[in-house]
Amino acid sequence: MASLTNQTSKKSMKAPGSAGVGSQGNKGSAIGQTVKFARRTSSGRYVSLSREDLDMSGEFSGDYMNYTVHIPPTPDNQPMDTSVAAKAEEQYVSNSLFTGGFNSVTRAHLMDKVIDSEVSHPQMAGSKGSSCAMPVCDGKVMKDERGNDVIPCECRFKICRDCYMDAQKDTGLCPGCKEPYKVGEIDDEIPNYSNSALSLPGPDDPKRGRNNNMSMTKRNQSGDQFDHNKWLFETQGTYGYGNAYWPPDDVYGDDGDGGAPKGTLESGDKPWRPITRVIDIPASIISPYRLLIVVRLVVLGFFLTWRVRHPNNEAIWLWLMSIVCEIWFAFSWILDQLPKVHPINRVTYLDVLRDKFEMPCPSNPTGRSDLPGVDVFVSTADPEKEPPLVTANTILSILAVDYPVEKLSCYISDDGGALLTFEAMAEAASFADLWVPFCRKHDIEPRNPESYFSLKGDPTKNKSRLDFVKDRRRIKREYDEFKVRINGLPDSIRRRSDAFNAREEMKMLKHMRESGAETLEPIKVQKATWMADGTHWPGTWATPSRDHAKGDHAGILQVMLKPPSSDPLMGSTEDKLLDFTDVDRRLPMFVYMSREKRPGYDHNKKAGAMNALVRSSAVLSNGPFMLNLDCDHYIFNCKAVREGMCFMMDRGGEDICYIQFPQRFEGIDPSDRYANHNTVFFDGNMRALDGLQGPVYVGTGCMFRRFALYGFEPPKPDKVVEKGSETEALKTTDFDPDLDVNLLPKRFGNSTVLAESIPIAEYHARPIADHPAVKYGRPPGILRAPREPLDATTVAEAVSVISCWYEDKTEWGDRVGWIYGSVTEDVVTGYRMHNRGWRSVYCVTKRDAFRGSAPINLTDRLHQVLRWATGSVEIFFSRNNALLGSTKIKVLQRLAYLNVGIYPFTSLFLIVYCFLPALSLFSGQFIVQTLDVAFLALLLTISLCLVGLALLEVKWSGVGLEEWWRNEQFWLISGTSAHLAAVVQGLLKVIAGIEISFTLTSKSAGDDVDDIYADLYLVKWTSLMIPPIVIGMINIIAIVVAFSRTIYEQVPQWSKFIGGAFFSFWVLAHLYPFAKGLMGRRGKTPTIVFVWAGLIAITLSLLYVAINPASNQDSNLTTGFTFP
Repeated sequence: MASLTNQTSKKSMKAPGSAGVGSQGNKGSAIGQTVKFARRTSSGRYVSLSREDLDMSGEFSGDYMNYTVHIPPTPDNQPMDTSVAAKAEEQYVSNSLFTGGFNSVTRAHLMDKVIDSEVSHPQMAGSKGSSCAMPVCDGKVMKDERGNDVIPCECRFKICRDCYMDAQKDTGLCPGCKEPYKVGEIDDEIPNYSNSALSLPGPDDPKRGRNNNMSMTKRNQSGDQFDHNKWLFETQGTYGYGNAYWPPDDVYGDDGDGGAPKGTLESGDKPWRPITRVIDIPASIISPYRLLIVVRLVVLGFFLTWRVRHPNNEAIWLWLMSIVCEIWFAFSWILDQLPKVHPINRVTYLDVLRDKFEMPCPSNPTGRSDLPGVDVFVSTADPEKEPPLVTANTILSILAVDYPVEKLSCYISDDGGALLTFEAMAEAASFADLWVPFCRKHDIEPRNPESYFSLKGDPTKNKSRLDFVKDRRRIKREYDEFKVRINGLPDSIRRRSDAFNAREEMKMLKHMRESGAETLEPIKVQKATWMADGTHWPGTWATPSRDHAKGDHAGILQVMLKPPSSDPLMGSTEDKLLDFTDVDRRLPMFVYMSREKRPGYDHNKKAGAMNALVRSSAVLSNGPFMLNLDCDHYIFNCKAVREGMCFMMDRGGEDICYIQFPQRFEGIDPSDRYANHNTVFFDGNMRALDGLQGPVYVGTGCMFRRFALYGFEPPKPDKVVEKGSETEALKTTDFDPDLDVNLLPKRFGNSTVLAESIPIAEYHARPIADHPAVKYGRPPGILRAPREPLDATTVAEAVSVISCWYEDKTEWGDRVGWIYGSVTEDVVTGYRMHNRGWRSVYCVTKRDAFRGSAPINLTDRLHQVLRWATGSVEIFFSRNNALLGSTKIKVLQRLAYLNVGIYPFTSLFLIVYCFLPALSLFSGQFIVQTLDVAFLALLLTISLCLVGLALLEVKWSGVGLEEWWRNEQFWLISGTSAHLAAVVQGLLKVIAGIEISFTLTSKSAGDDVDDIYADLYLVKWTSLMIPPIVIGMINIIAIVVAFSRTIYEQVPQWSKFIGGAFFSFWVLAHLYPFAKGLMGRRGKTPTIVFVWAGLIAITLSLLYVAINPASNQDSNLTTGFTFP
């Protein structure tokens, strides 16, 4: 069906005004679709504002058509000022809910209001301007992105868009001054600062209008000293950094071409400084660390050789099981240890980044940012499992991030299509009008309101403004009201829907009575979910129905906050609640998206949602970089985006595919019982991989290069085409010689806008060519131009690329975007990039970049690990196995990815090895026949090397010893439970095609709801608990049996007992957190746990006794007591 979208239907060609822009084509295409708005009635029908379209409404409902947006007559066929037209179109786009999907029409529903509460920010959807001055009109004047009324006539007569359109059609005269509207009166042209420089007026230039500032400043000084810095600040002086004075042109004898004269201090003339630096681990730590790895590797070889050559003939089965397990453990240790031979640290210089990209200079006197754009993605699926308040706080932390506002865009993907999420995001956008300026004014950290107001300590620390306490108190009250509104949304939506549904029932009953129909049977009205403006919600309804269920609804897109203006929008003392004087009140662009879902389509879960975000953002904002976050991971460091941008914009950064930040968690119990912080991985393994080809992608807190995610290989500097001193943007086919222009739809889909955005995103993502070593850069200044306003065709195109059919017969999910086919799509996506030759960077900031939540309950934690391990097994049995990788991936990096796919299989050997101590105690045998001196010496050396490696690894990674021990404990717990289940599940899926899911079978509730760690003590029974319980109970029984038998022996063999008991205690020590988790808060363990464990332990014990009864029992016992 994708190929049909390139064909325009005959009926659409016959439609009047069909020379508009089609949503599937470029803005400049000659053939397209009519772009018109329509208002939706309370029953859900769309009524166009054009009489001709009302007459043709029946004709359009016939055969298959292209995606169409219904809106009132566009500026293309109206004598309307272009600047007013652009502002009017953007205003209507931001106030419209766009819906569309497969084989349906894309419509823009004009919404009178998005939420029940009033909105005031000019960028917010649903914001209204002044009242229209026309008689008997209750319309509102349109507002631009700066909050100013859009008034098309110089007489300043306020008129709404509908009245303006009527006036243009009737007489063309302004109703206020009775004069004709003139085209071009409003000049919105913004100077281009990208190439030429603007001269600054001199101190005596009358254009400055500040000749008396010097004397006024002098009069304000106390004492005889004059503050030159204050004078420069107040008068914009003509000397100093960033304020170079340009003398008249004839002084330098130039030709007056407007170029920069000689001697001008441009950013390129400054000494070049790197933005990042690599710090190697001190040799006093890393050299012994590497030496111990070599020593342990050699000793391990000798140890295994000795073990193979000295079998225990008295218990050959015990020896065979132990030696097989030990060989596998040695192999697994090599895979895990060798990639750690070159760990590194990195530092960034934010001041250098600011100097290069944001400091004023002659060519950029206003200091307009030259940083590339960043699109931030947040994904959510179910408001019941992912509370909207948590998601709203994450969105607020993103909107308040310290990055150029006009370069930042935020997108949220609601895979559930829930009205609750939609209205919660609208409430968050409304509250951001207060929260974001407050954060900027007082330099708030963290910028998540819930986390900020939960901080312990003095909130006034390091705060210099006198009105901070008053502002904080007011914001706290507003946030409490915001939480009440968010938490009350489910009830509000339910009551509203019940009221509207009751109204529809009354309407139908009245209609039936008027028509004379019998009303004996109860009236059945579809139970719809209603929006705040009194229309049907196009997404999922509380009572599912056709086209309104979780897996069956149209695509939805709403621009909650339209793109901000390129210049700051300063507050004033006239602001309603707080004084935001000299504070920029602009907000980043914010878009709500819910991709289309239909039965029969594989929507590929989170990976499919992320790819839909990639495509829609490419059409709307096309940020060269993308940051993805889970809905419960918020920005803890407002400068995190700048930290990541340092690596991308530094010399050599053009081959970096993504910047991975460490995951940090809140709400973890102080002892970190189940190693939720996972610091050994994030501070150890990931730092080590950073010294190779880069860390793996872990699913959240990652900044991507959009071009790398499109499936291209790293750029080759020898392909750069130079024009003078500037590089030229390449075409899409230049990056991949095998990619034909005609094959672009096969790879990326049939959206021309999306295809044309690819080389633009690549070009804008390049570092600035400010150094001879930067062979693949861009000229400075090209990103200072403001972005174009949104129009209806652009948003309609974004709706079409999130339809369920768009990915059919394309390479999305296979080569392009997030990769499908695995539960751990994040690891596979990162592996594909490394396999193409890209490298990644690990960015550890002084202040945590992001923070999120993690499950602290034992059962939830085991299920989380089960999902990860299942994905690893899928990777091992797929073509993403590192053994099949290309030659572009480095050897040690290949070993690291190979370990990702192999580590779950260690559970097969680990669970056997955990039973060996018990079997040794039961049988009275040991894994070796005699405790030879060589065996003990080799075992001691291996153990000492392991301890030494642990201490040195703790030293260079910064991990605490307790954290390291917790990781070791949970490694055994998960290895004997979740990893084993993942291997069984993976093997059954590969061999027999059987899908098995391990789910909870029973739940118990906590008693103390006020305890933030109450979930820690919940005991939820799951089948994953059976293996660790059995291991623990059998080892305890074995110790008791062996101890009793040894006491009653004529010649007690304590050496064998101690050897077996030592390893049994080693197993039990690792299972200690698991045992505490089973005990709950007051030992309230479900009876089923002990019943199953006891039955299995007794059965295994009796089975062993029956197979291998004691042969020398009578000779060893001195009393009449016999033990089976």
